[in-house]
Amino acid sequence: MLSWVSFLVSIGTAVVAQKIDLGWHPPSNTSINNLTAALKDTGVYGFIFNTSETPDAQYGTYNWCNMPHVRQSEYIKPAIGYELKYVEVVQRHHKRTPYASNSFPVESYRWDCNDQGLYYYGRHLGSDSKQPAEGFWKGYISPVNPYTPSGWIGTCQFPQISSAGLDDSWVHGRDLYGVYHDLLGFLPGRDEDWRTQVNYRVTQNVITSQVAGMVISGMWETTDSIPLMIQAAGVDSLEPQYSCSVGSEMFNAIESSSNAAWQDHLDAAADLFSTLDNISGVPPDDSGFHASFDHYFDNLSARQCHAKPLPCRLQDGVNSTTCINQDLADAVYRMGQWEYSQIYRDAPTSLAASTATYGVWIAELSEHFRNVMAGEEGPIYFHNIAHDGSVSRLLSILQADIMVWPGMGSEVVFELYRRNGNATASSNFGNSTGVKVSRTKTKGEDAIQYFVRVLFGGKPLKSSNPSLGLLDMLPAGILLEYFDGLVGANASLVVAKCNGTLPV
Repeated sequence: MLSWVSFLVSIGTAVVAQKIDLGWHPPSNTSINNLTAALKDTGVYGFIFNTSETPDAQYGTYNWCNMPHVRQSEYIKPAIGYELKYVEVVQRHHKRTPYASNSFPVESYRWDCNDQGLYYYGRHLGSDSKQPAEGFWKGYISPVNPYTPSGWIGTCQFPQISSAGLDDSWVHGRDLYGVYHDLLGFLPGRDEDWRTQVNYRVTQNVITSQVAGMVISGMWETTDSIPLMIQAAGVDSLEPQYSCSVGSEMFNAIESSSNAAWQDHLDAAADLFSTLDNISGVPPDDSGFHASFDHYFDNLSARQCHAKPLPCRLQDGVNSTTCINQDLADAVYRMGQWEYSQIYRDAPTSLAASTATYGVWIAELSEHFRNVMAGEEGPIYFHNIAHDGSVSRLLSILQADIMVWPGMGSEVVFELYRRNGNATASSNFGNSTGVKVSRTKTKGEDAIQYFVRVLFGGKPLKSSNPSLGLLDMLPAGILLEYFDGLVGANASLVVAKCNGTLPV
């Protein structure tokens, strides 16, 4: 017989009859986390790395350049009788130029961004006088300055969201509006007072703000000034930036020789690194390029997403015929996927590391749910624009059954529903998770009536954790109890876990 769980969110009283499973559960075994497959396979499991465009018939396929997101044409509505009450989105920024630290010592061609402007200026709010010119950065190379940067040369910032990435961001916003307004009637219309009902949040990295402006324009067809919420540098929970020595040390240990699986993959990849180094000119003792495949992955995938050629070895400043071909690039992409699965899911300490370093954001999400369930006034839609490390930690905490490296524009969507009297019972209600929830009246609401759906790539996410299962209309109390068990209500466990005074 299944046990019952009575729970209290901040709006009621909870008594756990059957403890929700807070343990780490490994992901499924697939080619992605199989080292032999990562080294020896051809292609990249059908993934796309060379265009933002995914054919409609294949939409939902992993596309590093522009990951699938909720769209009206693929979106599946929940059963009749469930009312959508709140949506929170966390997404990675869209495609960009590579980071300067990921460039080769000498790059064989320029990368210019003369088709866009990065606007940086301050202006008075609520005053029509003394307003600024709309100044934007225009990169240039001085003929006098004897100092030139290593690696990429051009008018771009490295990184910045490219013009194609800005286009992808706008389409992403349009598609979200198409689902949550046009299809579901949840968001207000563009001619209504939507500004008081939606929030947008970014990190200290300016590329997230570059994306936010286009997402907002795509959603609301406006170029008005819109506030972007941002936490202070050094404590931001979204990127994240807050200090967490224990969590950082745990991630460092996963990516070290103390983790036999990690060391085995570096040893097995020695020939691949040697071949890449011979072409790129990267010194074999460059620790940044050889601690993982991160640098090579970013360098090569950024080129291919922007239809730029793969690089060749330079001889006397001229391209030779020895080049990184598609097979080599695909090997880098497969190894990168293996690494992200190892770091965030396959390593048994990955859940604890992610919980510590991303627990504050999880607690913020939980509080948003609780406020809605309590009937408090507030936004109905909250959109966070972040990074691959943000989305990866979130997938780690949710214990995604198949872990991938979150590509450009990856999104996780949390939908909070209230079940009405005529609703069909959720398939997850006491079945797939093995946990049931008792009815608990809280401030005039019935907490048992709230359910959560979590979408990744536009589809319900499957968790390896048996208490979560398929995150498709999961009783909200189960998810909140799981989050509380890991990070504490209002992140009450995070500081102690991060400084080592509480076991992780």
